[in-house]
Amino acid sequence: MTPLTRIGGREASEFLGLPLRLRRPKSPVDGFRVRGMSERDIAATRLACSWLLAYPDGPLLDRLDGLAAAVAELPDPVRTPLAEFLAHLDGTPIGDVQRHYVEIFDMKRRACPFLTYWTNGDTRNRGVAILRFKQAYAASGFTIGNEELPDHLAVVLEFAAVGDRVTGDALLAEHAAPIGLLREALHDLGSVYSHVLDAVVATLPEITREVAARMAELAESGPPVEDVGLEPFPTSLTPTGARR
Repeated sequence: MTPLTRIGGREASEFLGLPLRLRRPKSPVDGFRVRGMSERDIAATRLACSWLLAYPDGPLLDRLDGLAAAVAELPDPVRTPLAEFLAHLDGTPIGDVQRHYVEIFDMKRRACPFLTYWTNGDTRNRGVAILRFKQAYAASGFTIGNEELPDHLAVVLEFAAVGDRVTGDALLAEHAAPIGLLREALHDLGSVYSHVLDAVVATLPEITREVAARMAELAESGPPVEDVGLEPFPTSLTPTGARR
């Protein structure tokens, strides 16, 4: 399999061996990427976005001050949209925020935060794709809890921030088109969560040779279909021991 050299270099019907719906973001994600950010700022942005894309509940509200302090130190292209979202979160009744979250992410297919839904839909093949995420986390010394599926964007961002950087970049780069489509959908729906996706897209990695090689490794190491069961897949990353 030939590694991709850039996101837009081939038709969207197939992406590293996985089928994609024949759609592309109207604006290529390359145009929104912020170059020159430090690894620390990228990791901090991704971790903040991971928290902000989770269901808004007590644990999130308890961390708002810490998130606001971390966001205040980020470069302007990611600080501004995240600060706008945090201001909305701070000034809106939590019940309203929760209802909006459910209306957008649970009720709108076009705003689905599960990345394999965009590539596989509700098919058995999606189980294979989900298991690839789980195996990628395990190979880096992480397991996942039972709060969310491994392909939820919030989980992928958490792993990319605190797990193996190259593998995290590879997973995000491989799913850059779905992430771009999710960003567009949130803007079209007028959702305040579009600010968070603006920050996410700003941190999407360029496909270096190292990242392209890891993308190819992930694609080739996927499990055969017969190994895939329908048991629930958990989340919340937890280190299992020494990282590789």
